[in-house]
Amino acid sequence: MSSTVIQTTAGIVRGTSADGVRRFLSVPYAAPPVGDNRFKEAQPVAPWGGERDATKVGPTSWYKSPVFPGLDIEPLIGPGGTGGDDYLTVNVWAPEGAANRPVMVWIHGGAFVLGSKDASVSDGTAFAKSGLVCVAINYRLGIDGFLPIPGVPTNLGLRDQIAALTWVRENVAAFGGDPDNITVFGESAGAMAIADLVTSPLAKGLFKRAIIQSGHGAMVRDIGTMQKLVRKLAKLLKVSPNVDGFRQVDFATGWAAMEKIGKPFVRLDLRDEQGHEPVFGISRFTPVFGDDVLPKKPLEALKDGAGADVDILIGTNAEEMNFYFVPTKVRQKIPGWLAKWMLKKSHPTPKDTLKAYGHGEKGKPAGHAYTDAMTDLVFRWPARRFAEEHRGRTHVYEFDWRSPRYEGQFGSTHGMELPFVFKTLPTVTGPEGLVGENPPQDLADKIHQIWVDFATEGTMPWEEFDRAHRNVRLLGSDKTIHEAPMPVAPYLP
Repeated sequence: MSSTVIQTTAGIVRGTSADGVRRFLSVPYAAPPVGDNRFKEAQPVAPWGGERDATKVGPTSWYKSPVFPGLDIEPLIGPGGTGGDDYLTVNVWAPEGAANRPVMVWIHGGAFVLGSKDASVSDGTAFAKSGLVCVAINYRLGIDGFLPIPGVPTNLGLRDQIAALTWVRENVAAFGGDPDNITVFGESAGAMAIADLVTSPLAKGLFKRAIIQSGHGAMVRDIGTMQKLVRKLAKLLKVSPNVDGFRQVDFATGWAAMEKIGKPFVRLDLRDEQGHEPVFGISRFTPVFGDDVLPKKPLEALKDGAGADVDILIGTNAEEMNFYFVPTKVRQKIPGWLAKWMLKKSHPTPKDTLKAYGHGEKGKPAGHAYTDAMTDLVFRWPARRFAEEHRGRTHVYEFDWRSPRYEGQFGSTHGMELPFVFKTLPTVTGPEGLVGENPPQDLADKIHQIWVDFATEGTMPWEEFDRAHRNVRLLGSDKTIHEAPMPVAPYLP
C-alpha cells in the first residue's frame, strides 16, 4: 500500500493506493454542520493548507445501531454514530490511472435516521476494479436532517445530498471520473431520497442515471403533517418547537427522544387526509413536499414530466418485510386481530387488504398474510407505481435469491441485494450474517456487472417497463417475466 494525493477545490487530500485502486476516506464536501451551521444548508468547506489525511474513516451522523435477534447488522449500517463534527464527507474509490471514467454515487439507507457511507457491505472497491469511480456520501439524519423545524430550511438531508452531488460534479474529474456521466444509486431510505431527487428542480442536471434499490417516491409527507412530529418531540424534550428550542438538544439526547417516539404504541397520527401513512410505521422521519426541494409529491411530479431525462433502474426484493418480521418472530406469531390493528394505524382498509393476501384462508397464518401485504404496501407496489409514472427510460428488477438464514424463513429480504451489487459477500457471510453460509459468488459477479453496464452506458439485458409491458427481471432466477398488478394495487394511491 502506498500514498496518493489529489487536488480538490478546497485543498490536497492524501489517500492510499493498493491493488490498482486509489482510496480516499472522509473527504469533506461541506463544513461541519454544528454550532452556527447546525440548522443551515450545507456551507462551503474552509480551504486547508498542506495535505489533508484521507486514509482513515471519519465521524458520521450520530445514531445507535438497532438490534435484530441472531443478525449481525453492523456490516449493513455501520458501527453507529462515531462522534465528531466533520461528518458531511465522502469516500472515493478510483482505478489507478483513471481518466474520464463513469461515476457512481452511493446514498446509504437507514430509515432517514441511521446509516453510514462506511458500512462494510457498501465498500466501493469492486466498482473501482470494474473501471468506475465510486463515491459514497454521508448526510444529516433524523432531527437535524428530516424534521421541518420552524426557522430551519426544510429537507436538510436532501439538501446535503444535493451539495454532495454538486461537489462530485466539481471534483470527480481530479479522481479520474467523468462529471457528465454520473449515476446515483442507493438502497431503502437512500433509494427513497434518490427517487425524490429525480423529481427535484434543485437536483436537475446533477446526474444522468439513477438506480433505486427498494425505494420509490411515495415516502414523503406534507409539512403540516410533519409539524405534529415537531411538536411531539419538542414536548418530550421540553423545548420550544422551533429552531431555538431544538438548538439546545444535543445528538445523544435527541436520539433517545427519537427512540421513544418511534415505538409502535406511541400516540402520534401521521396519516394523510385519505388515511394513509406512507411509511407504515418504519420511521417517523421522512422528506417533506411543498418546498423548493420537492414542490410536489414525487409521483405527481413524474406525471408532469419531471425526471424524464434521467434513465431509471428501479427494483425491490421479493420478501422485503421478512427483514423486520422474521428475526422478531412477528411473521410467525402475530395474531390476526393485532395484524389488523397494526395495519389500521397506517391504512384505511386493513381487513380487505389482509384478505387480499390470504388472511382468513385455511392454512395461511395471519403473520404470513401481514408480512406479504406489508412487503407490497411498503416497497414493491410503490416502486412499480414510480416506474409506471416515469416518462423516461425505465427498467425494473426483482431480487429473488433466498437467504437460508432463520431455517430458510429469511428469504429475499430487505437489503439482501447489497452484497451482490457491491461484490462484498464476505462481509455478511457466516452464522449471523445476512446471507448465511456459501452464498453464490457467480450471482454477485452477474448482478454487479449489470450495475456497471447501466452506469457506463445505460444498457440493460432486458426490455423496458411501462404499464402495457410490465417487464421485470428476476435477478436470482435469471429470467424476465411480465408481472401482473399486485393484490394490493386497489388499496394504494
